[in-house]
Amino acid sequence: MTKKPALLSNETFAFLDIETTGGNPQRDRITEIGIRFWRAGDVVGEWQTLLNPETRISGFIERLTGISNELVADAPLFSEIADELEEQLAGVIFVAHNARFDYGFIKSEFRKLGRAFSARVLCTVRLSRALYPEHSRHNMDALINRHNLPQVERHRAMGDVSAMLAFFEHTLVEHDTDTVNQAIQRLLQRQSTPSNVPPEIFAELPQGPGVYRFYGDNDALLYVGKSTNIAQRVASHFAGDHQSPRGLRMSESLRRVEFTETAGELGALLLELKQIKSLNPLYNRRSRAAKNLVSIALTTNKEGYLQAGLARKVVPDQLSDYFGLFRSKRDALGAIRGIAGKNDLCGKLLGLEPAGAGPCFQRSLGRCKGACEGAEDPTRYNLRMQIAFHNLRLKTWPWPGPVALVEDNRDTDRTDILVVYNWVHIATLNSEEELNDFEPGADPVTFDLDSYKLLVKALLGRDKKPYRIIELPPLTQPAVLMP
Repeated sequence: MTKKPALLSNETFAFLDIETTGGNPQRDRITEIGIRFWRAGDVVGEWQTLLNPETRISGFIERLTGISNELVADAPLFSEIADELEEQLAGVIFVAHNARFDYGFIKSEFRKLGRAFSARVLCTVRLSRALYPEHSRHNMDALINRHNLPQVERHRAMGDVSAMLAFFEHTLVEHDTDTVNQAIQRLLQRQSTPSNVPPEIFAELPQGPGVYRFYGDNDALLYVGKSTNIAQRVASHFAGDHQSPRGLRMSESLRRVEFTETAGELGALLLELKQIKSLNPLYNRRSRAAKNLVSIALTTNKEGYLQAGLARKVVPDQLSDYFGLFRSKRDALGAIRGIAGKNDLCGKLLGLEPAGAGPCFQRSLGRCKGACEGAEDPTRYNLRMQIAFHNLRLKTWPWPGPVALVEDNRDTDRTDILVVYNWVHIATLNSEEELNDFEPGADPVTFDLDSYKLLVKALLGRDKKPYRIIELPPLTQPAVLMP
């Protein structure tokens, strides 16, 4: 008989699944834990319990899992089973599907008790990606259907554990043991981290989209970033932290990492922008909030010529009357000067020179065709103005009211619903039930240059849109956009 590689023959794998009251380990609690222990091809034990989460289970979670408030009313608290659970998981490989979720909740529950918990973690989503890279979906339902695994009671702890273990054993049938063993070893390898950061940080980081935050001493926020793969992006920071003085300073200051998962890239981009502008991290150089956005408005003077002026307020249903969004008056005037120089436009009519009698300075240089003296026909001049400013014209919101952009992530079974109105991200919801109950407020919301550019590209660009768009009822009052 061929001897099995050391990892699969000498290690105990604890296939674990939890059910919870929600998706946030800082706020939500565990309602059920199921574990099946596997060693060298055999199941060697199992352990399971319901838990009283000490908080209400919502109707949505009850319908999803079948776990009700009544069912867990007499169940033990996590504090009452913590010692036994820690003993059960001592020395084993912690295996879970989307392991960051389960491992993060277990760590959070121990942390609430003032205790640390760590383990070697194997994620079967990552294992599936490693062994079946030709497939794009690796959530549990996809694995069950693709590999014809036995049907189980989904969204209950032992049911999902059974499916996970069935997938694991299926990989040993379809791949030789050495291949599986090598994949597991790669996934279990610790990555190098700054000395002030616990190595197990990587076991907690998801390989999906979201936003991550670096914190230093006294919980000072150092940096906010986004990625479609948080774990890889954070690792890249550490791998290159000695390539620049800035990176070295941030690495030496780092004490912990937090993250917020999103269903897709658009949600991650919007959340990153919002957090950079509202939290002011020390090392983010770009995308800081502009205190006073400036646009350009074209109006007609008494002689019939179009003239340019700076605008600090924009009405949402008249966006096409404005040209460009700038972080300062200086930037706006710089754009006007550039347009003037390329199109032989009048410096006075553009507000670059004081109004008054006589030709503008551009005219004396032969760079104005005489509109300041009435020498150029107004219709011709106005047409040249409109053409010159055309590319800066703001996009009018194309819907009568807000829209909901639905991003679904089938790997993580996560849905984000991004409510957007007049190019402003109003809210992020997590279910269509929340959307049905959502009522956008009539209060003005802050308009943001970077979000405007991002949402225009996302909604009006030619690329295939990885989300569904749901139109919502119009609001009774439009919001003034400029901060």
